[in-house]
Amino acid sequence: MGGARARGVVAGIYAITDARLMPPSVFLARAEAALRGGARLLQYRDKSNDTARRLAEARGLRALCTRYGALFVVNDDPALAQSVAAPALHVGEEDAPLDELRRGLGEEIVIGVSCYGSVERAQRAVAAGADYVAFGSFFPSSSKPLAPVVDLDVLRQARQALAVPIVAIGGITAANGGALVAAGADSLAIISALFAAPDVEAAARRCAALFKEY
Repeated sequence: MGGARARGVVAGIYAITDARLMPPSVFLARAEAALRGGARLLQYRDKSNDTARRLAEARGLRALCTRYGALFVVNDDPALAQSVAAPALHVGEEDAPLDELRRGLGEEIVIGVSCYGSVERAQRAVAAGADYVAFGSFFPSSSKPLAPVVDLDVLRQARQALAVPIVAIGGITAANGGALVAAGADSLAIISALFAAPDVEAAARRCAALFKEY
C-alpha cells in the first residue's frame, strides 16, 4: 500500500543539498551538520553532469545518513539511486511511471513525488504507488525563483484527502515553517535556511524545534 514504507520515516526536517551553498571542500561537513542538528531526511539534489563527483558525494551522504539514522533520498536520478543503493528516490509527476521505477529499483524503495499545488495530482500519485507527496513552493524561493507560490489551504485539503506523509517545500525558514506544520505538513523540506546559514547545525535545530511546538 502506498505510504506504508514512509510512515514515521518521512517526518521532521528534510534537508536538500545545494551545490551553490555546499562547495566540494565542505560538502559533507555541511551535510553532517544538518544531520547533527536534527534533519531526519537528506536529499541529494545535483543537476550537473559531473558523474564521478556526483557518485562520490552520493556515497558519502548515504554513509552519513546511515550513521545518523536518517533517510537518504536521491533526487530525480534512478540510475544514481541504484548505484548507491539509496533507500529513497524523489521524482516529479512527469517522470517515469512509479511501477516502472519499482521494477528497476525494488519494492522496498521509498518514492516521493512533487505535486506542486495540486491535491488532485497528489491523489493520482498516491494511487500509482507514491509513498509520500510534496507540495510547494509555499514561500518565494531562491532555489526556484519562478515557482508559483502555493496557498496554505492546499496542505489542509491534502491532510484531509491523503493518508501518506506530506512534505512542504519552498522558502521555508524557522520563522515561517510553523504555519505549515500546523496546517498538516509532516515534513519541511529546507535548502537555503539550512545551508546558507553560518551555523548549519544551529539552523537545523531551530527548524526541528517547530515540530515540538505544533
